[in-house]
Amino acid sequence: MNPNVGGVDRLLRVVVGIALLTFGYRNRDRTLGTLAFVAGSDVFATAIIQRCPANELLALDTCR
Repeated sequence: MNPNVGGVDRLLRVVVGIALLTFGYRNRDRTLGTLAFVAGSDVFATAIIQRCPANELLALDTCR
């Protein structure tokens, strides 16, 4: 499995992921907070492992 997330895309995913995780944690007693936390963990994980299924489906590769 080749990486398909890199460069600016990866940096944006880290920043957005951390923002969603923070928002979700601070509002964990609400449904929106829980959804934000789950979304943030997914976005952050794709940045860390440099692999995104949505990018693969759309034939996007931001590594090069």
